[in-house]
Parts: sequence; C-alpha cells; structure tokens
Amino acid sequence: MAMITFKINRYNPDDQRGHYLQEYRLEVSPGMTVLDCLNEIKWTQDGTLTFRRSCRSGICGSCAMLVNDKNRLACETQALSLKAKTITIKPLPGYAPIKDLVVSLDSLVSGLLAVKPYLITKTPPPTDQERLQSPAEADKLKGLYECILCGACTSSCPSFWADDKYIGPHAFLKAYRFVADSRDEGAREHMSALDDKHGLWRCHTIFNCVEACPKDLNPTRAIARLKQEAVKQKIG
Repeated sequence: MAMITFKINRYNPDDQRGHYLQEYRLEVSPGMTVLDCLNEIKWTQDGTLTFRRSCRSGICGSCAMLVNDKNRLACETQALSLKAKTITIKPLPGYAPIKDLVVSLDSLVSGLLAVKPYLITKTPPPTDQERLQSPAEADKLKGLYECILCGACTSSCPSFWADDKYIGPHAFLKAYRFVADSRDEGAREHMSALDDKHGLWRCHTIFNCVEACPKDLNPTRAIARLKQEAVKQKIG
C-alpha cells in the first residue's frame, strides 16, 4: 500500500476559475490502475469528478488521458508502476474541453470519416463464399486493424495542436488499413481527402504518435506508406 496524491484537472465551463488542479489523497494497493484510483476518488471522495470510461480492458479507448505528462490509457496504467508520490492527470491535449477530464472528440471523428474507414468494393460479392485473402495478404494488416481509436496519437501530434482540422494519425492509420487490404478496391476514395492542407503532407515525421500509442502501433510508418501510395496513384 502507498499513499499517493492525485492532482486532477477540474474544469466546468460555467465556472469562472477555468482549468485548475484539485488534490486528492488515496491509499493505493498493488494492482490498482489509474482508472481504479479515479473510480475510488469519485465513489468515496468527490462524486462531481467527471471522466470517461467503459470496458476497463484496453479495448474501447474511452479512458485515454494525460497521466504524468504522457498520453496513456488509465485502465492499462498501474498506478504504482509510475513510481511517483504524486500523479497528475489532465485531459488529452489538443481536443476541446467539455468538463474535467472529458474532451470533445468531434475532430477525431471528422478526420476518421474523411478517409471512409470501411471496405470499398466495385466487383459483385461472391455468391458462395466470403471475400477471401491469403494468409500473406492478411499479415500485411497486422499493426493496422488493432487501433482502438482512443485519440492518444492525434492528441500528441504538434500538427494537430496547430490545426484542429488536421485529419490526424489515427485516421491515416485507418486509411492505410483499407488501402493495404487486398480485398479493397477504393484506394483513391480512401485517399482523396489526404491531399489537402489539413492532410497527409502536414505530417513532419516527429514520431510522437508512435510513442503515445498504447497499443504499440506505428502511425508514422502508415503515413509514409500512404505518401508512397499517393505518388503511385498520382493523387494531387
């Protein structure tokens, strides 16, 4: 057991104080995640504390937040593993705040929709089987489909900080997931939104998105391959 001080961002649009840090002290036992600690604080100390959470299994992406200056999933971050007597928790940077640790994900969704994140086909579907691909073709999608759309990568991107209309690495990764799919026949449709002042060429290859991803994915590599594909497709 360890007594830890949590400094948590508080924000209410109706409160003239704006953003401020409120301190809570909590006895933390081994195995407790940051999300467990937030739940305990909300349930036993301050019911007004507001944050998103859902699956508690690192799948839904709801509890992505800035923990000790790093984008993390609260449900996957062991509190004691941070080896800190004080844990500071803030909302993901770059997104418009709503309340406390909750931010608007409108820009994340708009970037995602721009790349048409679904299988596009032109040929009629087979009548007696599903659309097939070889194991080698399926392997090309590893590291792409595992994205849980938590927004941590885009939130860590300086291009997004400077331009809230920037499509974002999360959307680029999703775009390449379908461009690389042997069953997809709509590469130009996925990529039509990328050749834009808010699109693909705004990436400066800083690798913040790679460091921030809680699933150890590599959006920067996907972006590089999309650039190659844009040249190949003569887009722009």
